[in-house]
Amino acid sequence: MEIKTTNVATHLTARAASEPDRVAVYMPRPAGGKLEYDTLTFRELDALSGNIARGLHEIGIQRGVRTVLMVRPSIDFFALTFALFKVGAVPVLIDPGMGIRNLGRCLAEAQPHGFVGIPKAHIARRILRWGRETIRITVTTGNRLLGGKHSVAELRTIGEQRGPLTTEETRPDETAAILFTSGSTGIAKGAVYTHGIFAAQLESLKAIYGIEAGEVDLCTFPLFALFAPALGMTAVIPEMDPTRPARVDPTKIIAAIEQFKVTNLFGSPALINRVGLYGEQHNIKLPTLRRVISAGAPAIAKVVERFARMLSPGVQVFTPYGATEALPVANIGSDVILNETRQLTDIGCGVCVGKPVPGIDVRIIPINDQPISYFDPSTCLKPHFVGEIAVCGPVVTKEYFGRPEATALAKMRDAEGRVWHRMGDVGYFDDHGRLWFCGRKAHRVVTRNQTLYTDKVEPIFNTVPGVRRTALVGVKRNGETHSVLCVELEESCDRSWNDVDRDLRALAKKFDYTCRIEVFLEYPREFPVDPRHNSKIFREKLAQWVDTEMEWVRIGATPQAADKE
Repeated sequence: MEIKTTNVATHLTARAASEPDRVAVYMPRPAGGKLEYDTLTFRELDALSGNIARGLHEIGIQRGVRTVLMVRPSIDFFALTFALFKVGAVPVLIDPGMGIRNLGRCLAEAQPHGFVGIPKAHIARRILRWGRETIRITVTTGNRLLGGKHSVAELRTIGEQRGPLTTEETRPDETAAILFTSGSTGIAKGAVYTHGIFAAQLESLKAIYGIEAGEVDLCTFPLFALFAPALGMTAVIPEMDPTRPARVDPTKIIAAIEQFKVTNLFGSPALINRVGLYGEQHNIKLPTLRRVISAGAPAIAKVVERFARMLSPGVQVFTPYGATEALPVANIGSDVILNETRQLTDIGCGVCVGKPVPGIDVRIIPINDQPISYFDPSTCLKPHFVGEIAVCGPVVTKEYFGRPEATALAKMRDAEGRVWHRMGDVGYFDDHGRLWFCGRKAHRVVTRNQTLYTDKVEPIFNTVPGVRRTALVGVKRNGETHSVLCVELEESCDRSWNDVDRDLRALAKKFDYTCRIEVFLEYPREFPVDPRHNSKIFREKLAQWVDTEMEWVRIGATPQAADKE
């Protein structure tokens, strides 16, 4: 079937026409102590979403209406999302794990007119008065007594009686969704996605990874799960809490891969680490996987290596680089990581994220914390010079919803009028055209003697036996910034902190770049991380902890001066 519009829902309809009886979604359902799966074929998912779309249209959720969607990964999640796309509404997607206060702020910022959610979300909406100034239409997935003027069952009935809604033929530049960032390095912001951006992402993912219709995808991250049916893949929802990938039960992930002969796995580094550890301990092999895609934070080489051992020869773990505002930007596979770039990462060169994907223009500009309205190519840095990463292309968002100041700080236009997104990351190109990530711009530590970048420093110390990961932060004493390395040990570490500390200090002295790091502190728990991937370290929270711990550490000041701070 020829697709004449950029609306992502048309891909579902096309698949329903070509392979109507193939399963589109497997959803786990505990039953009598056993795990069973509810299923929807492509034809059923297309019909269900079309009927719900008709119901949405009838109650006033129509083209352009911003509608919050707070539904857990489920049959309803898939059906509602595609229904919203079909009707031309604008889904507003916010991570529920970001906390009540942040959720309320994001909802107020998005100014939604519709709210579709599970009963628990409606209870919170009513008690906390979310969106009370703008929300006029409410839909619940459950009983209306708990909140929600309409129910999904009611919408489905409307569609069954009046016929499914035909997908709106949306324009490429028309707003398709508002996706909020995780807020891991600041305030969560709503990136405005157009239908053209979604279409470009689908084509890019298909081309980069060779994804074919008929594959089976294990969806451990809800937003990526939506791409599976659009790409013609069967989506298997695993038995897990998607907001806590670092706590996933690896046996359940492995069981789902084996049962459904999964070919594609998308997961955060935290999930990859946990499953890989179990696989290493039990000599597990996963021969059906054709690729593994890990995104959300820089991958640690030993984690990639661990998981890669579970795969068949020639199958790779890919670690694409990007952000909510621009994805994908660059791509690299485990073959290159483990055989070439890892050795350079371990000595302080940063983390290689590969070459830019086709269609994406990537440049390195001088580090600047102020807005830049005009992108001047003549200011771009040469290879090996660290600067801020800026990107331009069809998958790059052009603005944040309702945040003109944030848009001005993150976006630039060139002489042709094209929008460039400043990633907020620092990095450089090597002589082979590969992009190296050195950390977040906001996390750089500027001391009297040098500027330290987190992902040039931390990988050096992540090689020490017993260390799971490290985090570089700065602390001010006597008006001067000093570098401190926080250390999280492996759960299975049987070494004393004194032994680990000794190795860290000896390693620091080997490199000019790290020899001035003065303090190493063992963090007593797991690092605080983002709610979306459980992988991005909240260094701001660590810095607060360090500031308290450092009250008794005298560096760069006399004891009397330090006591006064």
